[in-house]
Amino acid sequence: MTHPVLDRDLLHRLMDGISAVAATPEGGVNRPALTHEDAQARDWLRQRFDDLGMRTVIDPIGNMFGILDLAGADAPCVMTGSHLDSQPFGGRFDGAYGVVAGLAAAAAIREAHTKGVFKATANLVVCNWTNEEGARFQPALIGSSVYEGSLPLADAYALMDASGITVRSALEAIGYIGDGVAPRPKAYVEMHVECAPELEHSGKTIGPFAGYWGATKIRAAVRGMQAHTGPTPMERRRDALLGAAYVMTELRALVGRAADVLHTSVGRIEAYPNSPNCVCSDVIMFVELRARNQVVLEWAEREFRGIMERAPAKAQTTGEILHIEYRRAGDFDKGLLDLVERVSAEQGFETMRLHTIAGHDGIRMANVCPSIVVAIKSIGGICHHSTEYSEPHDVEAGANVLLGCLRSLLLT
Repeated sequence: MTHPVLDRDLLHRLMDGISAVAATPEGGVNRPALTHEDAQARDWLRQRFDDLGMRTVIDPIGNMFGILDLAGADAPCVMTGSHLDSQPFGGRFDGAYGVVAGLAAAAAIREAHTKGVFKATANLVVCNWTNEEGARFQPALIGSSVYEGSLPLADAYALMDASGITVRSALEAIGYIGDGVAPRPKAYVEMHVECAPELEHSGKTIGPFAGYWGATKIRAAVRGMQAHTGPTPMERRRDALLGAAYVMTELRALVGRAADVLHTSVGRIEAYPNSPNCVCSDVIMFVELRARNQVVLEWAEREFRGIMERAPAKAQTTGEILHIEYRRAGDFDKGLLDLVERVSAEQGFETMRLHTIAGHDGIRMANVCPSIVVAIKSIGGICHHSTEYSEPHDVEAGANVLLGCLRSLLLT
């Protein structure tokens, strides 16, 4: 049986095509979930599904599935893909590369199938998950979480952005609230850029993720009192922004006290009334704790609760925890890990086992079927920035490895 052959020119045309959707002058893209720009990317993908003769299914949370019928309607399926939404003014490879690599692999498999030199026992699905990034709507991974079952659809619909627009309203506004029944795969393989420098430093080409870090995401508030920044005596001020600064300083200090590697951040704050002439009355902080070691993660949460009790008091303010989202550390499928390493070796690519610190839809899919996320190099480890970049030969290498893995899975 002849192996499907990747069309490298098609791969790069697809990457250039999606990169042109909501492109920024700095070289990145600006496609937060369920915006007009995200809708343009979805329209682009829907046309690519049509070009490849794939049947498009859109489920109620807006996840998109392009189904390539290779073995009949009742056959099982194998799924690949990622997401097209981006961070505000983010990079063009994060997420989109996984969708593009899936499309290029599907094109190669379709051609071999049409010529009669490739007989699959399963169908192939390429997917685009809704709101992977969690930039506009929180939490992240909304689409795959609804699909996997950890987030009820009604709860997802009710989530609001900073302007009070719900997920349901946003889906309706862009025309991507579907009623299709999503396919359920026997295996899921997601290609992604590493978003870290390990592969580049090692000189290796392919980085299958053996496991994933846990993440505790906390929305916390510091409460003070609005006052005039001029005449209000300093000793009487209850400055919530100052109280939040004390919290953030102590949060960062946890990194040095942890028994194992810990990452902490406050990636977003909302300050009220946010006026130059007013002492801040309230600050909402979006806090993240990330660790591979679940014990360290749980320790960090306990420590943060203590910080919220004592640090705001330094500014005569009070602390409050509003919401906590948990994502436990875990491992990807060992069989798929072995498959990626075998296929990479057959193609002459050296591999390096990694653990992903970033969240991916493949983490949610690990609760549905055997799942794995596979990385290619990110130059300089840069991610969520317009200068994010992966070399063309690495883009091709990852797509070839994906094609090899899908071929194997479609035959078994």
